Amino acid sequence: MAHIPARQLLTHERFMAEALREAEKARKKAEAPVGAVVVRDGEIIARGHNERESKNDSTLHAEMTAIRRACRKLGTWRLTDCDLYVTLEPCTMCAGAIIQSRIRTLYIGTSDLKAGAAGSVIDVFRVSAFNHRVDVVWGVLEQECSAILKEFFRGLR
Repeated sequence: MAHIPARQLLTHERFMAEALREAEKARKKAEAPVGAVVVRDGEIIARGHNERESKNDSTLHAEMTAIRRACRKLGTWRLTDCDLYVTLEPCTMCAGAIIQSRIRTLYIGTSDLKAGAAGSVIDVFRVSAFNHRVDVVWGVLEQECSAILKEFFRGLR
């Protein structure tokens, strides 16, 4: 688990706060509140939030939407100089897309103990056979990212 130097913390928190704004958009649509942003050269180039319920598409996770939009904006599938901030640990589908799109660094808000593919259930990012390595940093605004999910699922019960 990588840690963020204190001098960089505010920048990472700012980007994760934007991912949390995306999660709030999902929550307002009665979607699981997960958000993601893709950052390149200190600027957000793409955003996404969960939409699988509202659009009946199992691939419309926050990460997938943000990656698709970033690829479209840059005109390439290679996001080698981009970082992804996501409020919840990616599932295996999203982890695969993160590796395939060559994301440089993944910043995760909170873990997903039921479907997380960055170490909670499985760690796709540590499979040595893949030709691309993604750096993974945990715990950016962890309490806030966890709270929005807990509140949402508590409301469903």
